Amino acid sequence: MQRVQRRIYFDNASTTNINPEVLKSYRQLLDQYYVNSESLYDEGSLISRMMEKARSAIAGLLDVQPDEIIFTSGSSESNTSAVKGVCFADMSRKHIITTNVEHSSIMNACRQMEDVFGYDVTYLPVGKDGTVSAEQVLKALRPDTALVTIMHVNNEVGAINPLEEIAEIVKKKSHAYMHADLTQSIGKVSLDMKNIDLASISAHKLEGLKGSGILIKKKHVPFVPLINGGEQEAGLRGGTSNACVNMVFAKTLRLALENGKKSHDYIEQLSRKLEAGLREIEGVEINHPQNHVPSVINFSYENIPSEVMQNALNRKGFMVSARSTCASKSLDPSYVLSAMGYSDKRASSCIRVSLSRHNTEEEVQLFLKALKEVIAQYGRL
Repeated sequence: MQRVQRRIYFDNASTTNINPEVLKSYRQLLDQYYVNSESLYDEGSLISRMMEKARSAIAGLLDVQPDEIIFTSGSSESNTSAVKGVCFADMSRKHIITTNVEHSSIMNACRQMEDVFGYDVTYLPVGKDGTVSAEQVLKALRPDTALVTIMHVNNEVGAINPLEEIAEIVKKKSHAYMHADLTQSIGKVSLDMKNIDLASISAHKLEGLKGSGILIKKKHVPFVPLINGGEQEAGLRGGTSNACVNMVFAKTLRLALENGKKSHDYIEQLSRKLEAGLREIEGVEINHPQNHVPSVINFSYENIPSEVMQNALNRKGFMVSARSTCASKSLDPSYVLSAMGYSDKRASSCIRVSLSRHNTEEEVQLFLKALKEVIAQYGRL
């Protein structure tokens, strides 16, 4: 009888396994609450009230107001809505500030604002540590700056931007609005929302459902909806509400925040053991900066291209990525590592391992063993 290969998931920055409590709640809701939340009959009104209760719970967890929560399909929609919603609301100011390592949803939205609508976009260069400084943002601010949009944690190398400091500068020194992509930081790095005007969060990065997210938009921020339709989401996001998905987002977020606090030290311990093991392997180079979320480890072995390494590790039972999943089919070097100053060869041979509370020390040791075997087999070809 053929032995079934053990599969080990090390790609948690891409997506996460759904929390059983979240899945159970979703199935119960879906079975019972299937009518349109906009309907006037009792069942529709009940679902509408339940969704507003969930909205209030989410707002409480994030220290914002309930009417500042817009339900979306995920971070790509939230990011795109933030960029276009703010810019379309006041097209007299046609300057955007972002970085050169943002998620593709931000990068592509900004490029479209340049190419189609004539905006001027400043792409701040990150340093060797993968971050930008408040001083860089300050120097880039102009009287016509409409929006500053910067990720809190980078999805490829885990670098942590000083968002509180940046947001304070933006608030004090300009009339621009501050958008934060919190997709990779919620439950991992705390953030004071006081000076953040808009923020994006995705459920499936938090052991929640895919196709579920929110955009935080503070009351004072002018906004044009990306999706037109009815009066759902206070007229800011049209289309029939995905009520059960939206309702379960509250539990997803609460559990993610609770588990994040409980598991931080454990994940950090795993991360240190993995990094220590990688440093012992001749030819392996660590790409993530010293100040990074411990769940993300990025390394290169320059003699083996990313795709070859990824496929070889896959055959040994390990699910890892070479770069952001939204760019995983590309054979180009990692644009994040290139922006950090690494060579094309190093940026073309990177591997990202992203850990969760479900991974174990045994899995880390098995991975290091498998990596050594792959290097022995392919490293001198």
